[in-house]
Amino acid sequence: MKESPIRIHPRASALPAGSVRLSALPPLALYVHLPWCLKKCPYCDFNSHASGTGDLPEARYLDALVADLDAALPQVWGRRIHSVFVGGGTPSLFSPDSIDRLLAAVRARLPLEPGCEITLEANPGTFERDRFRAFRAAGVTRLSVGVQSFDDAMLARLGRVHDGRQAREALAEAREAFVTYNLDLMYALPGQTLQALHADLDTALSFEPPHLSIYHLTVEPNTAFALAPPVLPDDDLASDMLDAIAERTADAGLARYEVSAFARPGHRCAHNLNYWQFGDYLGLGAGAHGKLSFPDRIVRQVRWREPAIYMERALAGQAVSNEQAIAPDQLPIEYVMNTLRLVEGFELARFAERTGQSVGLIDAALQRAAARGLVERDAFRVRPTARGFDFLNDLQGLFL
Repeated sequence: MKESPIRIHPRASALPAGSVRLSALPPLALYVHLPWCLKKCPYCDFNSHASGTGDLPEARYLDALVADLDAALPQVWGRRIHSVFVGGGTPSLFSPDSIDRLLAAVRARLPLEPGCEITLEANPGTFERDRFRAFRAAGVTRLSVGVQSFDDAMLARLGRVHDGRQAREALAEAREAFVTYNLDLMYALPGQTLQALHADLDTALSFEPPHLSIYHLTVEPNTAFALAPPVLPDDDLASDMLDAIAERTADAGLARYEVSAFARPGHRCAHNLNYWQFGDYLGLGAGAHGKLSFPDRIVRQVRWREPAIYMERALAGQAVSNEQAIAPDQLPIEYVMNTLRLVEGFELARFAERTGQSVGLIDAALQRAAARGLVERDAFRVRPTARGFDFLNDLQGLFL
């Protein structure tokens, strides 16, 4: 089929080099980071801190979050919040009363879109009867349950604090307490076979989850696994595993809409979609990252990383440790690296709207990607092909 030419927004094409001009601001989400876990998993490179059995400074940390939000309000004044995500760490370590207080503080300061998705990450190791219902009563609308595996031996290798029974019990309660929830599963685990993966999928799909996120285990720097790397499935076996996941989720009615995300109709994760579509997000909490757009620039923010330092600085009105504008020549790359993770790709008109740059800047890379069968495009949209999904790193590399 003959390829249609890319339509370049006239205002974008006339922009001086090195400038940003946004005709509209993207949707704004709110991310809140609660950094404590019962213990640090050996594969985890997130900003999380083992709490053991000690008491958490919930009240002081909530005070710091509210102070952080108050200081940030002038940057987002008048904008509506499309989604809220409370992540970690293990946010379900905080009491439902604390989550209620947090969400009340957000509602008192920022307008939420009707039906705003409010997600809380929860681990089965922090599960107790009726706790999930209490989070629902506090205003959480979506739970993200970090199961990772149902195999007791595999969970032990991953350093998880729960076992398979606790995972099944947590999912059963999530299913009763929430209209929508997310089940997180990992694959290509230490010593995992294809048969073992199918066993995990059998259990996961038996709950008929509305949403399933699948993560390939990788060994990241500065983790315990980096110091003592486990033996992981080779690339061929990992690829077979992903093929099995894609086939079985499709058979179960879960449509793949992002590289690692599968959902039933009406249950896609709005918050993560906003990330992948290059939307804005205000990040609150220790080590939280944010991206905020203004008519003439797009900035990234980082909060102080260590919880004690973050609380001290946030309460003094200085929660942000680093803020800088994204260089205009990096905006096309960042946009494409995110949006090509989506089955639906991106609208060409949205490129100029979200980056303030001419789509012509990526035309040569798009032509190379199309020639290699990694994307398909028309006058309005660019989508990764099935081959592009399988070789996503190669596809993204064409834009670097």
